[in-house]
Amino acid sequence: MDSTVREKRTRSAVNIGLGANILLAALKTTVGILGHSPALLADGVNSTSDVAYYIVVSIFMNLSHKPADPQHPYGHRQLESIAALLVGAFVMVTGIAIFWDAVNRVFDQWSGAAKYTGAATSALYIALFTVLLKIGLTIFTQRIGRQVANPAVEALAYDHRNDILAASAAAVGIFLGRAGLPWVDPLAGALVSLVIFRTGVEIVRGSSAELMDVAPSGTLLQEVRAALAEVPGVRQMEEITTHRFGPYLVLNLTIGVDGSLSVAEGDRIASQVERRLYERIDLVKRVHIHYHPVIPAAVAAGAPR
Repeated sequence: MDSTVREKRTRSAVNIGLGANILLAALKTTVGILGHSPALLADGVNSTSDVAYYIVVSIFMNLSHKPADPQHPYGHRQLESIAALLVGAFVMVTGIAIFWDAVNRVFDQWSGAAKYTGAATSALYIALFTVLLKIGLTIFTQRIGRQVANPAVEALAYDHRNDILAASAAAVGIFLGRAGLPWVDPLAGALVSLVIFRTGVEIVRGSSAELMDVAPSGTLLQEVRAALAEVPGVRQMEEITTHRFGPYLVLNLTIGVDGSLSVAEGDRIASQVERRLYERIDLVKRVHIHYHPVIPAAVAAGAPR
């Protein structure tokens, strides 16, 4: 995908999500307070934190498009993974804060320190509206995340998806609270916080894995092996490591070739492998190949012990 198109789609995902969360934060926080719904207020705090980290993501997205320089020969695309890491941290902190507040509210009701007669009908409507809006945003953002292979956009899609669960829990809590079970509303707020915290953990795990250069996925390994199988002279793949820069990959391979070949012939095979990997695997920015001599089985069998 052209970098200009990728940048445009990334910005659209961030900006549309930011606008939607500003609207939801204002609606849910206001109605949560005026409508006396701890669950909706908790979800409103979640949307408010969404606004904060959407702004952070937007800033990091702008910085990630800076061109390569002597200190950053592969560019600044790793800022996308750092942005995703910040999103996860924001989400986790928000989840902890909401959980603590919800537990306090449940305790106050059970101890008689606070009275709760049920949320207003408007709170239920806002929660249901949030569910519908977040379903649309999840589908939209997931599609763009897959297209642009941006970990920060994919993290935002995860957050939208879990907002559906959070808003649904809030709607159930509000409904049951109005039906005569007032403790369910703040309890739903606590459940919402657990969903939020789990989302943050998932985002942090995924983004940190990219920054720490974890082993390549099974799909990538299959693609590399398929590419090597098309190059005559490659006896085996001994090692593969990957390094990610935003959506792009740097591959480091060690292959085995016939030990009787000349250095020039080994270099020719390595160059063929490099070209084939560029052709077969999208988003590969650079390939480094080291080749080892492989002793033929017949020779090895006759070697003195």
